[in-house]
Amino acid sequence: MTGRADSCFAGGMHPLPLIVGIACIFSGLLDAFETVILPRRANGRFRFTRLFYIVTWRPWRWVARRVHHARKRETMLSFYGPLSLVFLIAGWAAALILGFGLVYFAFPAPFADPHGLRHPFITDMYASGTTIFTLGLGDVVPRIVAVRCLVVLESGIGLGFVALVIGYFPVLYGAFSRREVNIALLDARAGSPPTAYELIKRHSFEGGSAALVLLLEEWERWSAELLESHISYPLLCLFRSQHTSQSWLSALTAILDTCALLIASVQEHSARQAQLTFAMARHALVDLSQILSQKPGAAQEDRLPADQYASIYDKLCSAGVRVCRDAQSGARLNELRQLYEGYAEALSRYLVMPLPPFFIEHPKKDNWLTVAKVREAAEGENPIASAVVLHDEEHLF
Repeated sequence: MTGRADSCFAGGMHPLPLIVGIACIFSGLLDAFETVILPRRANGRFRFTRLFYIVTWRPWRWVARRVHHARKRETMLSFYGPLSLVFLIAGWAAALILGFGLVYFAFPAPFADPHGLRHPFITDMYASGTTIFTLGLGDVVPRIVAVRCLVVLESGIGLGFVALVIGYFPVLYGAFSRREVNIALLDARAGSPPTAYELIKRHSFEGGSAALVLLLEEWERWSAELLESHISYPLLCLFRSQHTSQSWLSALTAILDTCALLIASVQEHSARQAQLTFAMARHALVDLSQILSQKPGAAQEDRLPADQYASIYDKLCSAGVRVCRDAQSGARLNELRQLYEGYAEALSRYLVMPLPPFFIEHPKKDNWLTVAKVREAAEGENPIASAVVLHDEEHLF
C-alpha cells in the first residue's frame, strides 16, 4: 500500500481520480435517467447512448447488408435491438463501477485487503463491483468513515439500478407488442407487404367505405401511440417485426400512401378521415426521422410511375371505387407524396427496412386471398344466399 502515499498530497487524497470518478458516476446516472425515465427526447451530442448506437449500429448494418438471403439478413438485423439493450445496460453498470472505483482509489488505503494485492486499484474496483451488485462478501472491509458512507451510497444505487432494469424491460416490450398488433392485422387488409391499392380494393364491398373510416381512425391513434412511445424509447425503432415482409415503417408508409390516394383521387367520405390520419402519420414519420438524425433524401426510384398510377386508377374503377376523373388528381397525389416520401426513404436506408410499393401486379397469396377465394366459390353456388347477405349488410351500414 506504500505506493498510494506517493501523491502530490502526502497521505492525502488523489484529486484526479476523484474528479474522473465523479464524472463517470454522474454521466452514467444521467444517461440512464434520460434514456429510461425521462418521458421526452433527450438532447446532447455526447450522450453515451447516442455514441453507443452510432458506433455499433453502422458496422452491424454494413455486415447485415452483405447477407444475400433475405430471411437470414432480417434475422441478423432483428438480433441488434435486444442485444444493444443488454450491452447498453452493461455499459451503464460499467460506468458506475469504474466511477466508484476511482473515487475509492482517491482515498489513501480505503480498504483492508487480507490478500494484500500489490495493485490497490484492483482492490478498489473489486470492492466497487461487489458493492453495486450488493454481493456483500465481506472479504474487503472499508477502513475510513467516508468510504463506508460511499459503500452504502453505492449499494443503494445498485439496488435502484437493478429495479430500473427490471421495470424497463416490461415497458419497452409492452410498447413493442402494442405496435405489432396493428401491423399483424394489416396483413389481411392490405397484403404482405402492405400496399395502398390492396387496402382500398379490399374495402370496395358494400359498406366498405364505413369500415375503411374505422380502420383509418385506428391507424390515426396507432400513429400517435407510435410517436409517443418511440420518442420516449428510440431503441424501439430498431426492433424488427416477426415476419420478413412486415415492419413498422412499411406499415406507416402504406397508410400514408392510402391516405394520399384517398385525398387526391377518391370520391368517398373516407377522404375526410384520411386527412386526419395522414396528418398524424406524417407527424410521426417526420419526428422519428429527426430523432434518428435522418434528413429527408431523394428516392432511388419512383414508387409510383405514371403508367402504374393509370393502372391503379383503372383497377380501382373496375372494383367499384369512386375515383375522381379530373386531370389534376395525379398532381395532387405527387404533392402529397413529397410531404412524406423523403423522410420514409431516409429511414428506410438507415434502418434497412424496405418501403412497400403502391401496387403489386401479382401479389403472393395471403390468408385473406385464400378465404376470399373460398367465399367467391360459396357465393357462386348460393346466389340467393349471397343476395340476402348483401341486403343485411346494407341495413348494417
